[in-house]
Amino acid sequence: MLAPGGRTPVKNLFGKLADGTEIHSWSLENGGTRLKVLSYGGIVQSLEIPDRHGRHANVSLGFDTIEDYVAGSPYFGALIGRYGNRIGDGRFTLDGEACQVGVNDGVNSLHGGAEGFDSRVWDVEPFTAGSDVGLYLYRTSADGEMGYPGTLKVKVTYTLTEHGDWRIDYEATTDKVTVVNLTSHVYWNLAGESGGTIHDHELRIDASHFTPVDSGLIPTGELAEVAGTPFDFRRTKTVGEDIRVAHQQLLYAKGFDHNWVLDKGVTAEPVAVATLRDPSSGRAMTVSTTEPGMQFYSGNFLDATLVGTGGTVYRQGDGLCLETQHFPDSPNKPSFPSTVLRPGQVYRTTTVHSFEH
Repeated sequence: MLAPGGRTPVKNLFGKLADGTEIHSWSLENGGTRLKVLSYGGIVQSLEIPDRHGRHANVSLGFDTIEDYVAGSPYFGALIGRYGNRIGDGRFTLDGEACQVGVNDGVNSLHGGAEGFDSRVWDVEPFTAGSDVGLYLYRTSADGEMGYPGTLKVKVTYTLTEHGDWRIDYEATTDKVTVVNLTSHVYWNLAGESGGTIHDHELRIDASHFTPVDSGLIPTGELAEVAGTPFDFRRTKTVGEDIRVAHQQLLYAKGFDHNWVLDKGVTAEPVAVATLRDPSSGRAMTVSTTEPGMQFYSGNFLDATLVGTGGTVYRQGDGLCLETQHFPDSPNKPSFPSTVLRPGQVYRTTTVHSFEH
């Protein structure tokens, strides 16, 4: 439900956690884009955009109930932290001090550990600013949460602009030296979340290098050229064009699940780095970011055990993620852009999703 004209965010009860904590949904609309966000995990429960005929569809994979999200969501639509992606063995050293964080992906740490930001309840405050409408999401991560040092105060701003763009601004401060790498884990299918395979989607990524991984999907530290490999998306091609090539990196990940080293590097303002298009509907999305990397994940581990909001089963390749970020395992790779945050500094990154039809 949206307010008349869609200008004011509307709050509704979505469900309750086992301990009775109420989880709310916030519905926003602006510039033709409709967004529904949960206080649980900052989750994008749905994002609707029109096709070439003006027909709206939800293009974000997700669930209808809070119980499904709690039971075992593969991070559908969630805010990720403290550290997006993987840290090898969950170990790193900061200023000579050894740190051990939560391990939840074999021997490695993934997306902040078993109880990362994706499964926490956020404080949500709606706003309107000029022609924009949005939500402020807040939480404080205590010193030692999931093993991470420092009390981390986080503010994430979701904005829908008058043009229908979805902008995410991340901010964080700490009282001890720590590492931070926040991102969003929306699974996109521009044909609609029940639209089947994304292998026919057309993708371009402005990256001449990627970070190869070992069998545990931890970067080796190499920045490898994409030229002559299935990882070359510098020219637009379908997701499925090279996904079945017998390349060792694709075998490790059962498809694409790698960090692309964006040619632009770290920038003060968002720069367009990727475009995704669904030829069948005409829907297209451009991703702009200040971040130096982007994890492209082709939904390899969706295994027909989950039923989505449209009532259909999600199978392998039914959604893809474009997670703007610093690189995986950066705390253990001094040559990678640093993810260290110190007291007195402010962590700031921005990512914008612009839609066309």
